[in-house]
Amino acid sequence: MQKIYDVAVIGGGPCGAMAAERLAEKGHSIVLVDPDNRIKPCGGAIPSRALVDFGIPETQLVARANAARIIAPSGRTVDMTIGDIGYVGMVDRASFDPYLRQRTAEAGAERLTGKLEDLYERRDGMLELTVSPSAPDADQATTHIAARRVIGADGANSAVRRLMFPASRKPPYVFAYHEIVESPVDADPGVFRADRCDVVYDGGISPDFYGWVFPHGGQTSIGTGTAVKGHNIREATTRLKIAAGLGDCRVIRREGAPLPLKPMKRWDNGRTVVLAGDAAGTVAPSSGEGIYYAMLCGRLSAEAVHKSLVTNSVGALREARRDFMRDHGRVFLILGIMQAIWYRNDRLREKFVAMCADPDVQRLTWESYLNKRLVKRDPMAHLRVFAKDLAQLFGLPAGQR
Repeated sequence: MQKIYDVAVIGGGPCGAMAAERLAEKGHSIVLVDPDNRIKPCGGAIPSRALVDFGIPETQLVARANAARIIAPSGRTVDMTIGDIGYVGMVDRASFDPYLRQRTAEAGAERLTGKLEDLYERRDGMLELTVSPSAPDADQATTHIAARRVIGADGANSAVRRLMFPASRKPPYVFAYHEIVESPVDADPGVFRADRCDVVYDGGISPDFYGWVFPHGGQTSIGTGTAVKGHNIREATTRLKIAAGLGDCRVIRREGAPLPLKPMKRWDNGRTVVLAGDAAGTVAPSSGEGIYYAMLCGRLSAEAVHKSLVTNSVGALREARRDFMRDHGRVFLILGIMQAIWYRNDRLREKFVAMCADPDVQRLTWESYLNKRLVKRDPMAHLRVFAKDLAQLFGLPAGQR
């Protein structure tokens, strides 16, 4: 007999795990479908407030970063120290994602290891799902299940989006690639520090994004991303490794995947399905930050689906996007404008890095990142940053700033 669930959550990353956990806590019958065979390429950074917001124990952190070093095309570096207002926590997706999936099981959700192959809506309004084994030689039969609602949290190449939404709904993205290497034991701190994230703005590394060196304790993520076809990001990553003094470090794994950089205009199909996380395009432009926003999307999508089930209102599914954009839409807009302006060429990247040396820029940047909202308590600082921003952009001399 076919099993019927209230909600099928497709994708067991941070977004899907948070959605499944919340819905299970609310008493719904949940199945979490995930292939459990792939690690997403990711720098692994989360703001310190994520531990409080999502109940993450500090034992899940493999490192803490207290500063970032911004590197310009010319090689100029600018250190941005966080101070005492928080830190950037580093997680390893190879252990972090399984931990989150285990939490869903403890909350009462069932887990189904496999890959979504087909999804359609029956005449009675139920959703029919076909889940195949993750690997062709897996000792597992194709499974058919039914659900009243589906949350598509299955990443940038979402099968849910492909099966249930028009092709035009696909968000724009950059392709990201990184390598996880063993961190050096006795590195030159002028080149590599275990408590510092390096962000490289250089057209040779990425013509439209950036490169990164993010330490994860005993391991380090080194990577870059771009939407420009033909740019060899593997070669760029090799150059990053050498520049960071990590060229001789053992490579543990290599991973690549698309990163969507613009939230879709609509996340639900108006009836029974809602997209969340990367599938809905909620990776921050300019920074590429996605873990915190994915977990938040998971919670918001769960709340919207819960309300939809309890009230039998399909309109409730829209509330996930509405609530997310109300709180974070302005940040995404500003970050998108920043990327469009400052990432166009190395001349502008050089000016952007120079601007990062300003104390007002540093303070507002860290407070906004750590608190996940624009800082409103110091309007004069925003005005000063805006004036300096224009001065850098148009090359005004110091006396005219």
